[in-house]
Amino acid sequence: MTKLFKWAKPYKLIIFLILLLTVLAPLTYSYIPQFIKYVVDIIFKGDPDSKVTLPKVVVDFFASFQEPLTAVLWVAIFLVIYQFIRAILLFLNGYFKGKLSEGIAYDMRTMLYSHIQDLPVSYHNNVDTGDLIQRCTSDIDTIKSFLTNQLPQLLYIVASLATGIYQMAFINVELMFITLAIVPFSLVSSIFYFRYVKRKFNELEEVEADMTTVLQENVNGVRVVKAFAKENYEIGRFDKQNQRFRDESKKLNKAMAIYWGISDGVVGLQYGATLVAAIFFARDGLVSSGDIIASLMYISMLVYPIRGLGRIIGDFGKAIVASNRADEILSLENEYIYDGELKPKIKGNIEFKNVSFKFPDTDKHLLDDVNFKINAGETVAIIGRTGSGKSTIANILVRMYEYDQGKITIDGVELKEIDKHHLRRNVGIILQDPFLYAKTILENIRIADPNISERKVMMATKTAAVHDDIVNFYKGYNTLVGEKGVTLSGGQKQRVSIARMLVLEKPILIFDDSLSAVDTKTDVRIRNALKENNKNLTSIIITHRITTAKEADKIIVLEDGKVSQIGTHDELSQIPGLYKTLWDIQGALEEEFTMTVKKKEGE
Repeated sequence: MTKLFKWAKPYKLIIFLILLLTVLAPLTYSYIPQFIKYVVDIIFKGDPDSKVTLPKVVVDFFASFQEPLTAVLWVAIFLVIYQFIRAILLFLNGYFKGKLSEGIAYDMRTMLYSHIQDLPVSYHNNVDTGDLIQRCTSDIDTIKSFLTNQLPQLLYIVASLATGIYQMAFINVELMFITLAIVPFSLVSSIFYFRYVKRKFNELEEVEADMTTVLQENVNGVRVVKAFAKENYEIGRFDKQNQRFRDESKKLNKAMAIYWGISDGVVGLQYGATLVAAIFFARDGLVSSGDIIASLMYISMLVYPIRGLGRIIGDFGKAIVASNRADEILSLENEYIYDGELKPKIKGNIEFKNVSFKFPDTDKHLLDDVNFKINAGETVAIIGRTGSGKSTIANILVRMYEYDQGKITIDGVELKEIDKHHLRRNVGIILQDPFLYAKTILENIRIADPNISERKVMMATKTAAVHDDIVNFYKGYNTLVGEKGVTLSGGQKQRVSIARMLVLEKPILIFDDSLSAVDTKTDVRIRNALKENNKNLTSIIITHRITTAKEADKIIVLEDGKVSQIGTHDELSQIPGLYKTLWDIQGALEEEFTMTVKKKEGE
């Protein structure tokens, strides 16, 4: 419960004002029936023994008018003014509730979003995006709604009962107890309703998260769906989750309908019982006509708030579940808890010494006793079969993953002792499947620094061999790329992402198979341009393409998480091993392709 209420702590003054205004609402309403009672019993009937709970100064003011119509007129004027003041109080209550609601929602969204940004990559690799979005949107709405609306309503119920009981007891104690007969039933039924709703809402949240995930995956993968003509399959997949959500919602709605239906019926019976009792009491001279009218008005203060208790308890269950779901994220350790403090000047000397790495959910090491050295300014290629650990090395170098054993140094400084933000500002990684924002090409390239000059942007795009493509677009650099760069080809997206990294002028660049979608000629052109523009750049190229690797100063071959070979192309192509096997296959194809092109050019 403390997890739920902690979000309201920064707003103590606003909460105090809301609670004060919440108490004043039923308190001020409790005197309205007294105005009616005064008019019926004292002005019209002229009963001198009839008593009202209105302040004495108000009663004396009304009594100063001898003419009944004049007195009624002044009562009406006073009641209008009184209701106007009540309207102002209700407005202020709503205003402060809105301010509290949006303040809590803003704080929660900011804290959740900031914390999610700082969570490690391992979390994002395993989380359902749809579920995460739901926790940051609808769960926040549930929490803010309960804290700002339903929780003050609980105080309203207490205040309404207290003032209603006081006013009813002033009229007739027996009539008060008859009216309160429904309260125990409402309390007991509310408790059972709360227990059921809490369990069902938790199940409903999980089903809705599954449905949202299916929808999100389908929208993001719509091209794949169409490419394999799987529209009907996806419709059926979504329909299955939709049916589960519908069925669970119907169960919850059925429980709500039963509860509110029975509750309405009982309230109707209570009105009838109070009216019948009041008539018998009036016959015996225990209550007046004005008392009967006032009593019927007070029933709403005693009965309806208790009816609302079920809704509040139900929403309390929802809010507890939503709060726990939000707290699950906030309780996760962010990746900067275990961070280094050093911010050395990075040139590009990298050394792996007996480095091993495994994921937490397995005992098998993906990297096992890896050793190699890269000198500043070198271009090094890393090749190996799928799953051999190539991309893991890239993620370790930017500390997306933390190695288990061994030692990695950059310019002689232990990697784990370097501040992560500083490290990532100096070591850039370009992924095979780059993410582009739904902005212009220029905005995407400037994403890390909006103040980068257009001249610098164009130099980077020329180096990345994408400038000519961009200027041929209708709007050039101001062309919108669409969500995830959908309007660009795979090669264009890769080259824009390369340009995006080049403008930052980092001393170490890692190309994680990020040249796979460009042709060999463009590949060579990009790498040559990189060398010409920055001779001190340390480039690590992770690739399956031997024709790319062979141009590197050094080639590292990975097999089953171990370094099996290190050398140049000329050396490794002559030594039996994985590299020679791949070169014999790919090299022959490249030579055949080159001869075919030359033959056609000769014709």
